[in-house]
Amino acid sequence: TTLLSEKVGQLMDWTGKRSVIRMNGEKFRRFVKAPPRNYSVIIMFTALQPQRQCGVCKQADEEYQILANSWRYSNAFTNRVFFATVDFDEGSDVFQMLNMNSAPTFIHFPAKGKPKKSDTYELQVRGFAAEQLARWVGDRTDVQIRVIRPPNYAGPLMLGFLLAVIGGLAYLRRNNLEFLYNRNVWAFSALCFCLIMTSGQMWNHIRGPPYAHKNPNTGQVSYIHGSSQAQFVAETHIVLLFNCAVTLGMVLLHEAATSDMDIGKRKIMCIGGICLVMLFFSWLLSIFRAKYHGYPYSFLMS
Repeated sequence: TTLLSEKVGQLMDWTGKRSVIRMNGEKFRRFVKAPPRNYSVIIMFTALQPQRQCGVCKQADEEYQILANSWRYSNAFTNRVFFATVDFDEGSDVFQMLNMNSAPTFIHFPAKGKPKKSDTYELQVRGFAAEQLARWVGDRTDVQIRVIRPPNYAGPLMLGFLLAVIGGLAYLRRNNLEFLYNRNVWAFSALCFCLIMTSGQMWNHIRGPPYAHKNPNTGQVSYIHGSSQAQFVAETHIVLLFNCAVTLGMVLLHEAATSDMDIGKRKIMCIGGICLVMLFFSWLLSIFRAKYHGYPYSFLMS
C-alpha cells in the first residue's frame, strides 16, 4: 500500500543518514506499533542523558552502534530490519506503555504479531557485545549480520611495549640471567595467571557483560549477579581479590610452619593466615550461595 511504502521510504531515508534511528513516542507509535508493517525493528530502550548516570547504557550503546553500522554498510543490507533507539528522556511515554522499568533493554518488534518473551534480549545473561546481539538478531529475524569493528591498535601496541620491556631487561642483564631460573618468580607468575583465569576474566572477554547493574528506580547498584548463568565484571574483580586473600592466608600458614623465624612472628603469621582463610572463604561461599539458590552450606556468615 501507499502508506506502507511511505513508512519504509522514511525509515530508509533516516537509516541512510544514521544507522540507528532515534525515536520518540510519536515515531514509535507510527512506525512500530501502527500497521501496516512488513519489516522488523530492533529497539534499544536506554537512558543516555548524564543526569541518569547509566554507565552501562553508554557501553551498550557503543556496541549497538557497531552492530547497526555493520548491517547498514554490509552488502546484504535490505529494508527487512531497522535499528532504532528510544531514550527515556525523549520517550518516557513509550517506557510507560511497555511497563518498562530498566535500561538498557533490547526488544525485537517482528513484522507480524506482538513481541514474544524471546523477543526481549537477555542482557544480563548474554552481555551486550555486538557479536552476541548479532546472534540474537539472527535468531529472531533470520538476518545474519557479520560484525565489523573499527580497528583497535591498543592491544598490539601494549603487547609490543611489553615484549620490548622484557627484551630490554633481558638485554641489560644478559650477563646474569639467574632470575630466569628463580622458582619464586615462576611460581608467582603461574599463581597470578591461575587467579585471573579462575575469576572469570575469560568469560568476560567472550560475553562482554556490563560492569555492574544500576536499578533505575531505586538507584541501587548490584555488583553480584543473582543468577548462576551470568556475572558482572565487578563480580570477577571481587572474586579475584577474595581468592588472592585466601591464597595469601595459605602462604602465611605454610611459612609459619616451615620458616626459621622466631616463635612469636610465626604465631602472628599463623593467626593472620587463619583469619584470612576463614573470613574470605566465608565471603566466597556467601557469593556462591547468592548465585546458586538453595545451596545448603555456609561458613561464619549466611
